[in-house]
Amino acid sequence: MKALVGMDRNAGLLLEDGTFFSGFGIGAENIVIGELCFNTAMTGYQETLTDPSYAGQLITFTNPHIGNIGTNIEDNEHQKVHARGFVIRERNIFASNWRSASSLEDWARLQGVTAIAGIDTRLVAGILRDRGAMKAAIINPLHQGAQESTLDKLNAWGGLEGLDLASEVTTKQPYDWNEGLWRQEPPAAQKTVVAIDYGMKTNILRHLRHQGFRVVVHPANTNIEAVKSEKPVGLFLSNGPGDPAATHEVAAPVIQWALDAAIPLFGICLGHQLLALSFGGKTKKMKFGHHGVNHPVKQLEDGRVFITSMNHGFTVDAESLPSHVQETHTSLFDGTNCGLATQDGRAFSVQYHPEASPGPREAQELFSKFAQNISLNAS
Repeated sequence: MKALVGMDRNAGLLLEDGTFFSGFGIGAENIVIGELCFNTAMTGYQETLTDPSYAGQLITFTNPHIGNIGTNIEDNEHQKVHARGFVIRERNIFASNWRSASSLEDWARLQGVTAIAGIDTRLVAGILRDRGAMKAAIINPLHQGAQESTLDKLNAWGGLEGLDLASEVTTKQPYDWNEGLWRQEPPAAQKTVVAIDYGMKTNILRHLRHQGFRVVVHPANTNIEAVKSEKPVGLFLSNGPGDPAATHEVAAPVIQWALDAAIPLFGICLGHQLLALSFGGKTKKMKFGHHGVNHPVKQLEDGRVFITSMNHGFTVDAESLPSHVQETHTSLFDGTNCGLATQDGRAFSVQYHPEASPGPREAQELFSKFAQNISLNAS
């Protein structure tokens, strides 16, 4: 299949089944291979691109006007782009926003990320919806023989299953986080919460700090003694990329220590999956995952519905959870698990992103719930 063929198209998007789209190369010149996913968000493309959870992936944005507000220095969710590349519909979009510091194309070039424009991204999303997530490559620029040689590399790449990508994107050293919510002065720091960085978004740290905690970030491969030395009153398990079963081999000792010590735990996204695995549950690969900011989630306790931000390609198998762990939330799109908690509520987690950035903010109360659990545990 070929789509949107034109004389001046100098780049290509190649799917593992040989489907090929010609387009316009933007960003860094390179050939990049990853798992192709689609994101349906209308806003927040800079936050999405700098979310470390997208490591190993190529992001297809279904909104055709990606780039219309430019980029700035404040909206990054991490210091660098960990996605392997991105796919958009329009190129050379005029950036119109008072906060814009550079165009998306210039920003991509400075970030060293490879991308392609001029692609019918909604057609690509339809292919992924029907066939499931696929391995793909962006070839920028095209040259003779590149399509054939890249297809061989695509077939040789094993995909995301079995990959511990969290260990690649995590911080190398522990550090304190002192910034509060955007342009707000945080309250005085009191008790310590350790946040394990499996690929953590910055806005999560802002919300934890906003609750009045001293927030200390530790790398994914931290050990029990290092965490104990902080004398934490709570342990936070962050979002991140890759296969949760692979990352759990690294993360399990610290999580199990916190559970045994009855320290309150809160997990988001990959952290949710790691907590489920620590309880003896199982995770599995999804057909095409959930990526966007309009995902309805039902809270089973009272039927309340949240519109949430999501980014995951693996899910917790709710039927594998032990009897002392209850399912708390489910997706109204496909019924997959979106939350769990112990019977006493001391440990809980959600698959979606209550910190948003981008996306709806209606689930931000979960950070207050974590703080309340810590207060109750201390009394």
